[in-house]
Amino acid sequence: MQVPFERIVQDYGLNVLRVCRALLDEHRAQDAWSETFLSALKAYPQLADDANVLAWLVRIARNKAIDELRRNKPEILDDHQQWDHADGQPDLGLELENLQLWQEVAQLPQKQRLVVGYRYLGGLSYAHIAHLVSGTEAAARRAGSDGIKNLRRILGDDTLWQEQS
Repeated sequence: MQVPFERIVQDYGLNVLRVCRALLDEHRAQDAWSETFLSALKAYPQLADDANVLAWLVRIARNKAIDELRRNKPEILDDHQQWDHADGQPDLGLELENLQLWQEVAQLPQKQRLVVGYRYLGGLSYAHIAHLVSGTEAAARRAGSDGIKNLRRILGDDTLWQEQS
């Protein structure tokens, strides 16, 4: 029996947004997030009861982000109203740190970028990532490891994205 779709949005919305943000600037990521859940809502009744909902949503999000990239030329995020705090004031230090991280993730080779995004932002297992990137689980692990190694080298941060259990 399928759970109500509202529960799907609550449970997986943040993961989907992270995947969209890995590929797009904030404004376009929000658009892709919305389009992901609109498409998912239409297809949800036909989804198998034993399907991995997170992997399904991540694939839709990836496709929507790619569609968005195709529609618009990529732009560098420069909106200083992103990452606002509860008091309405942006934390420029956090904003600059996140901007640098996203710029460096965007510079990774495609497979590394996808694996890092799916694993550390989408929370997917390496087995699911391997299926999404059309490779083996071992290759996905290697690409993720290489991607994190490259980010640590570039950013000089040994604690960057600790491995999830």
